[in-house]
Amino acid sequence: MRPFLVLPLLLGFCQPDETISGHSDRGAVWHLVELNGEPFDAPATLSFPEEGIARGQGPCNTFRATQAAPYPWIEIRGIAATRMACSDLDAETAYFAALREATLVEASPRILLLTTEDGMEAVFTNGPPAD
Repeated sequence: MRPFLVLPLLLGFCQPDETISGHSDRGAVWHLVELNGEPFDAPATLSFPEEGIARGQGPCNTFRATQAAPYPWIEIRGIAATRMACSDLDAETAYFAALREATLVEASPRILLLTTEDGMEAVFTNGPPAD
């Protein structure tokens, strides 16, 4: 292979992660505590363990999705979830809808905020939820 053909391939592997995964703690488990100004009482988590991946637990089901927009934007797509039924399915539907709708993300060591221009807001904390 000619050197000028290999260089672009190598440079592709050296690109920094511009998504939320590259701008927050990849080991963090974010707990949803508030959705649209109301406390979110059902258990729900979100994590960004590697570039292009979002994972978590809804009130009923675990899920995996893609996320590819450069920070501070976010685009969570293709949510694939298990199919367990529970009494919190309405809360889970609202949670998954908020994930799909989110267009902006802000991350600090303790708070993650997903928002839209039209006012949707999901507030997460890093660490176990308060009792």
